[in-house]
Amino acid sequence: QVQLVESGGGSVQSGGSLRLSCAASEYGYIMRCMGWFRQSPGKAREGVATIDVDGRTNLADSVKGRFTISQDNAKKTLYLQMNSLEPEDTAMYYCAAVLCGTWTPRYLGQGTQVTVSS
Repeated sequence: QVQLVESGGGSVQSGGSLRLSCAASEYGYIMRCMGWFRQSPGKAREGVATIDVDGRTNLADSVKGRFTISQDNAKKTLYLQMNSLEPEDTAMYYCAAVLCGTWTPRYLGQGTQVTVSS
């Protein structure tokens, strides 16, 4: 069974940075395409960023220029570098294996909380 474990969340002030990590139990076919999602209370879950096996990335308009997604296949780890954080970025962040070319998660981790104060 695929397991995804996120870490790196926390509380920061507006303008600060955080780096999220996601350790995967495997990094085979299912993990060809990975992504980060987030959900705030009362809001629908939204896609933040995706990356495919060739390193091509896709970012939501709201985070372009501030967030970067990357991966280390040897370590079976996915990252999300978040800079210039804003209070609107406050959410639970989830790592996911996604259907390639889509924002559809196949497997989700348990999430890590990010809180940005003004």
